[in-house]
Amino acid sequence: QVQVVESGGGLVQPGRSLRLSCAASGFTFSRYAMSWYRQAPGKERELVAAITSAGGSTNYADSVKGRFTISRDNAKNTVYLQMNSLKPEDTAVYYCNARSDYVKGRDYWGKGTLVTVSS
Repeated sequence: QVQVVESGGGLVQPGRSLRLSCAASGFTFSRYAMSWYRQAPGKERELVAAITSAGGSTNYADSVKGRFTISRDNAKNTVYLQMNSLKPEDTAVYYCNARSDYVKGRDYWGKGTLVTVSS
């Protein structure tokens, strides 16, 4: 049974930090590229950060470059998103996505975790 479960969201003041975690099970984690997406109220879902299956390459949305860091621990089947210098415009539901390196179109989504940046 495939599970992708995000955690770590919450209310945080502008300028502070937060770390999201995404725990995966039910599939071979090390064969999946992992990504974080977010969706703000009234907006489309957008890619925030992505990391390759072995962790050797990452990419980020321009809006978060220099502030967010994606990482993964394949031994723990977990991907992280370290978010620093948070801004009110980072407020959104953050979703974790797993995409297979081997099976085209096979990907899994979590249910999301809400991040609210407000004073």
